[in-house]
Parts: sequence; C-alpha cells; structure tokens
Amino acid sequence: MFERKHFIPAVIVFCATLFFGIRFWQAANHEFLIYVVIVIAASVFIAVTFRKIRYPYVCLVGLSIWAVLHLAGGGIRVGNDILYALILLPLSTDYPVLRYDQVVHAWGFGVCTLIMYHLLATVLPQRNLHRFSIGLLVITSGMGFGAFNENIEFVLTVLLPQTGGAVMSIRRLICVLILLVQSSRLFSSEPV
Repeated sequence: MFERKHFIPAVIVFCATLFFGIRFWQAANHEFLIYVVIVIAASVFIAVTFRKIRYPYVCLVGLSIWAVLHLAGGGIRVGNDILYALILLPLSTDYPVLRYDQVVHAWGFGVCTLIMYHLLATVLPQRNLHRFSIGLLVITSGMGFGAFNENIEFVLTVLLPQTGGAVMSIRRLICVLILLVQSSRLFSSEPV
C-alpha cells in the first residue's frame, strides 16, 4: 500500500496542477488546460493501479518532476514566449535544438521507459528472451508512449490552431514511427 514517502510526489503534483490550472484558466490557455486534465487523469490512473503495479518510488518521483516541468513549460513566461520555447543550448543553426520542451519530453519518456521495464519485468523472466530483445522491447514500449503523446499533441494543434506546432508534432511523430518500424524488424528477427 501507500507509504508516507509516496504522498510527497502526489502533493507536489497536486499543488503544481492547482497552481498552473488556475493560471491557465485565468489566461484562457485551452491547450495547457487540457494538459492539466491529462495530468489529473494520469495521477488518478496511477493511484488506482498502485496497489497492483507497485510503481517504484523513483518512477513516481520522475513522473512528478515531468508533470511539474511540463506545466511550468506552458505557465512560465521567459521574455515574450513561454518556457517551452526557450532554447537551452543552441546545437543547430537550422533547427531549434536543444529546447526546453525537448528536454522535458526526453525526461518524461525516459521515465515511461523505466515504468515499462518495471511492468515487463514481471513477465519477461518467464520467457527465454535474449538481453537485446528485452532492451529493445522496453525501449520501443517507451517510444510507443512518445508516439501516443505526439498524436495527442497533433490533435490539439488541429483543434486549437492558436497552439501552432503541428509541423513539429508531425516531424517528431514520423521519426518515432520510423524508429518503431525499424525496431520491430530487428525484434522480429530475434529468437524468442
């Protein structure tokens, strides 16, 4: 069941969600209000499934950090833009790399990959899988979460045109799709 330490990330996410939710409501920021709903839904899902899945504490902390960073990305302004648009380290003159939102996405889907490892670890020892196959399965599962997220972001850019970014979502989605297809080819050639 829940230990006292499990309430710390829950309280942090609750406070951040309430704080940014009020800010987004006051600013009529519909895009990030939808993300507030997603954070709440994910939190409820984790709470409901916790007894059965027993998420590792490090994953709960990682998800909490991701939620706060994501909400802050849309709720904190830096100059004339939101934190999400901030280029942290200009690695390219042609593309906006390395942006705050890219770091947040990498963090979040890295945590999702750890959760997938935790979930699959209960099933994988019962099968005779090569170490490469296990790693590939876990990584592609995490990437699947990334693809799912990009689909949500794409739908939001279509439904809420003022959010922009449809082209960026499409680029990220295509990259994830190509990697998933290539990974599935490698996985299907491995003995299971």
